[in-house]
Amino acid sequence: MSKHRFLVAVAVAIGVAAGIPGSHRAAAQPGEHDSGKVPPGKPEVVELNLTPSSAQLAACMPDARVDVTVRLTTDLRGFDVFHVQGTGLPPNTTFTVFLIEQAGPPFGAAEYIGDFTSDDQGMADNTFRLIVAEAFASTLVDGHRVRVDLNQVGAWFADPTGDDFCLGPDSPVTPFDGDNEAGVQAFNSANADPLPAP
Repeated sequence: MSKHRFLVAVAVAIGVAAGIPGSHRAAAQPGEHDSGKVPPGKPEVVELNLTPSSAQLAACMPDARVDVTVRLTTDLRGFDVFHVQGTGLPPNTTFTVFLIEQAGPPFGAAEYIGDFTSDDQGMADNTFRLIVAEAFASTLVDGHRVRVDLNQVGAWFADPTGDDFCLGPDSPVTPFDGDNEAGVQAFNSANADPLPAP
């Protein structure tokens, strides 16, 4: 073997050996950490059902079901995976989704995280990537910085007229959309366990 071929072979072998730890780390499976274990006390997956926000809305949407599944992967990937799936919804309707301090009014601090839209059959599905388990708002109260955990979920009719089928044309306009005009809260997590706190 020539000296040149020998040096190339050695360089390739060193490169492969050096790359193995990086490759192993990149290929780590969900829920794995440096120790190979999920941190104690934190579930890997959280599931909750959002229910209509009022008896009147529940009567207008008797078959509505909105399920949220959160894969808690922030420690592994830098974000959690928030999946929302709905059935029995008003057709062709967009809903805005917020992490909120309180499930019902006055809601407290809120973070807009995304939308989901029902199809002709009233089915909807979307996935967001964000930090959920440690989500919080930070604001000044009397000159002091205050942290508020956002461990409830709410979904609003994105269009101010989206709730008219149930509440009529004079229903309230709320600020829960990017254009500052939305309908009322349609669903919330009041009947589910809160999302895990940090």
